[in-house]
Amino acid sequence: LQVLERTPNHPLALYIMGTLCLGYDDEAALRYFARAVGEVPNNPYYHLSLGEAYLVISEFSPAIKHMQYALKIQPDLIDALCALGKTYVASGKPSLALPLYEKAVNINRDHPKVRIGMAAALSSLGRMDEAGVYLKETIERRVNLPVAYNDLVQTRKFTAEPPELQSILKELGNPRLDSEGAEMLHHAAGKVFNDLKRYKEALHHFNKAKQVVGCEFDIGQYSRWIDSVIETFTPGLFAAASGFGNPSETPVFVVGMPRSGTTLTEQILASHPNVYGAGELSKLKRIANAIGLKPSSAGDVVRSVNSLTPELIKTLSDEHTSYLREQAPAALRIVDKMPHNFQLIGLIALLFPNARIIHCRRDAIDNCVSCFVLPFSKGHSYNSDLRTLGLYYREYDRLMRHWNKVFPGRIFENRYETLVEDQAEQSRRLIDYLGLPWDDACLRFFDREGSVTTPSRWQVRQPIYKSSVKRWKNYESEVQPLIEALGDLAEI
Repeated sequence: LQVLERTPNHPLALYIMGTLCLGYDDEAALRYFARAVGEVPNNPYYHLSLGEAYLVISEFSPAIKHMQYALKIQPDLIDALCALGKTYVASGKPSLALPLYEKAVNINRDHPKVRIGMAAALSSLGRMDEAGVYLKETIERRVNLPVAYNDLVQTRKFTAEPPELQSILKELGNPRLDSEGAEMLHHAAGKVFNDLKRYKEALHHFNKAKQVVGCEFDIGQYSRWIDSVIETFTPGLFAAASGFGNPSETPVFVVGMPRSGTTLTEQILASHPNVYGAGELSKLKRIANAIGLKPSSAGDVVRSVNSLTPELIKTLSDEHTSYLREQAPAALRIVDKMPHNFQLIGLIALLFPNARIIHCRRDAIDNCVSCFVLPFSKGHSYNSDLRTLGLYYREYDRLMRHWNKVFPGRIFENRYETLVEDQAEQSRRLIDYLGLPWDDACLRFFDREGSVTTPSRWQVRQPIYKSSVKRWKNYESEVQPLIEALGDLAEI
């Protein structure tokens, strides 16, 4: 900052500031990297970092453009090859990633990002055995061990104890292991123990994974924010704003708690020839952040909503619709399956009065246990202990009840248990809700081409399975703090 005060356009200082901001203030990182690129247009590292900043916020087109430019300047830049491969996987084009990783493998097979990236691309295409080969090579060379072990155990379901389990437990005793690595290894061990039906040991490791990260979540502040959202987004507000947004029927929002069936639902919808599954887009959250509509600013909901003039609503909704249209110009419906958009249904209704909203709901205890056993990012710190997770679920439920009162009959409630019990009938209801004619391809969602990048990537390559219903009973004695926090929402 001192350098920039003296020399406002110092490119290296701008680049360093962008690097420091990435991960906690992504908008600022974008601005710094863009300025650095403006000062030195032929520096491949500046273009690469700008591309990576766009990837963090799921802006795939500019991310790809800048990474390709970095490779045009320096074709053998491994970090750029891997970053572009990662972006293609994240944007649903994993087949385009494979040649990039193959080139990177030929340049330096032992680069820490190469095999992990290749395995992720193969996994997202459903080629789990091939992914496993790359991950085992990574482990043999002791490169990026925690990530490699965690990714490896996700590629299959174990019916007998694999040799990797003892190796994972041994690595957990390594005194040089950092907290991030310990979290990954505990989750890997937990996943294997869970597959082996050794549930007590599994939950021990899932608990340890949360403890080593040490995130805390202010449930009181979140509850106050939900209060403010409920008080502000009233039927009167929407009546007054009628007609301000973009009337397009293209946007479809699949919302709910993570692990409630959002990926499965998107896969079914996107199997229809007129529907494009865009994955988890951060675009709506960025709009919300820009106007101050975020849980960290609990008292400012009224001010945020008051800033939405008719002109601004029109500008934001038109721009967002164009953004969706760029992703799939011919699709009649484009699905954004960012689960936490349940917090922003009021904003969705203002911007897109004709958007479809599908709410995925699942047995509360099953849903929370399924969240708890996964290594979510730090943005999901409500998932750091069972009691807080249960209280957070209650707030989510309270807000969804409010939206259903404000928009009676508008939000399609898609119960996970109903979907797995009778996939054909529920799939027909979903497609009918989108206003589209039925297509039998929706029953073969697991054969669909394309990328799956969420923790569900193994499951959605399978036909519907019912073993996940009431799975929480395996953990009943271990999850009492969750059950107590859920209160009357826990269906025991």
